[in-house]
Order: sequence, then C-alpha cells, then structure tokens
Amino acid sequence: MSVVTVTGSSGRVGAAVAETLAAAGWTVQGVDRAPGPWTGVVGDLRDDRTRRAALRDATTVVHAAALHAPHVGRASEVDFRTINVDATAGLLEDAAAAGVRRVVYISSTSVYGDALVPVDRAVWVDESLRPHPRDIYDETKLAAEDLVAASTIGSVTLRIARCFPEPLPVLATHLLHRAVGLDDVATATALAVTSTEVTGTMNIAGPYFFQRSDCPALHVDAPRLIAARAPVVAAAFHSRGWPLPPTIDRVYDSSAAMNALGYRPAWDVLSLLRGR
Repeated sequence: MSVVTVTGSSGRVGAAVAETLAAAGWTVQGVDRAPGPWTGVVGDLRDDRTRRAALRDATTVVHAAALHAPHVGRASEVDFRTINVDATAGLLEDAAAAGVRRVVYISSTSVYGDALVPVDRAVWVDESLRPHPRDIYDETKLAAEDLVAASTIGSVTLRIARCFPEPLPVLATHLLHRAVGLDDVATATALAVTSTEVTGTMNIAGPYFFQRSDCPALHVDAPRLIAARAPVVAAAFHSRGWPLPPTIDRVYDSSAAMNALGYRPAWDVLSLLRGR
C-alpha cells in the first residue's frame, strides 16, 4: 500500500479513518493542530510548510480537518473561511503539485441546511436535494466541496450524517433516520480511498427501516410507522421508557454510496440497543 495523508487525524472522524486505513495496510501520515496517536505532523493547515510536510510521499489525501457545527458562534466567520475554505484550496494546490492522485473529502449532511425542513412530509435526503446552507459552517463546507470537485485530482466527497456521542435515548432516535455509526464512516472512507474510478458526492448514513413512500406518514405519525416497519425497535423503546419521536423530519439515503462504493452500513439502532 501507499502513503495516505489524513488531515484532522486527532479528531473523532479523522482518527477512526486513520486507524481503519492503517489496519488495511496503508502508511498513514496524519496532520492536525493537536497531537494524537495518528498525528505525525502537528501544525495548522493554513501554513504552507505544514501542508507540504503532511503531503510528503503521499498518493492519497483524506481531508477531514475543519471547524464544525459546534464551533458556530464560538469561532469567527473569518476563521471558518480560512480553515474550511482557504486551507482546503491550499491543500488541493499542494497535493496536485506533489503528485497526489486521489482526494476523499469528508463533508457533512448539514450542508443541505434549510432544505431539510419539512413542509407536509419528511424530507427524503438523497444527492438530488439541492443544498440550502443556513449558517457559516454549511456555507464553508459547501464551498470546500466545490473546490474539491473542481480540482484536477480525482475525488469523492462524502457527506456524513451525525456521528458523535449523545445520550442513549437521543442517539437511538437519531439512528432511526439521521445518524450513522463511526465505524461505518471509517469503512465508507476506506472504500472511497480504494475505489479510484469512482468520483462524485455521496451521503454516508443508515441503515434505516424507511422507504421514500413513508415520508408523508413519518411527518404525521412516526410511532405508528415505526411500529409497523420495526416492531422490535418500537418494543425496545417502550421497555426502556423512551418515547418514540412523534414526527420525523428527514431520512438520509445512502443508495448512491451503496451502488458506487459497495457501502454496506452495519451499525444501526438495533446494534445500539443490543449493546453492540
């Protein structure tokens, strides 16, 4: 295997990706502003020397470093633009000069923004849904996506669903329709790294029980539909005293990644409830 540079390698997603790629035989070259087990270059990607050191001998880049949604209101808009957009532009330019042949960009389903707000039915979120950014995070992640797509380097952008720790009842509810397991994110990224003929933008989420035709019912009476589609899940919520969500506003669809990359998400709400 060759050298893969993983940016944001001390973060939750970056570290998981680095570990998965290393287990698959890649030589991982991590870069982050904070030290970590997978981070060999500690520095800011806005710095030319940091980027070039991180890219040394690399054939592939996984770009996960960014300011994220929780930073909105805590970091300035200038920082969001310089870190999420300008540093991405510099990284892509330096990667092309260094002979990098593949870039996998870790984006977020958050870029859909206000397009996720339902009107009379749950929103079925596949890649045909036009993003409508609602804050500086969404704007800058979408701008970085555009830079990646316009690069001369073959690339895949993965819009990953929610995948951070939450209280169990909240996480269980989100795993019904809008969250994803961290292991599945790492696996999807590894697939995108090795599927060198695949390009484009894909959602990474699921697996879920619902179908597009369920969207009107999910908006009106989600518990009834959950009980019909997944009675074991409904019973598990009931036995724990957790309420089922009265309405579900969106369902993420990962079919494009399943078809193009062979992505098969394994960690669902039943995995959580069974303690897997």
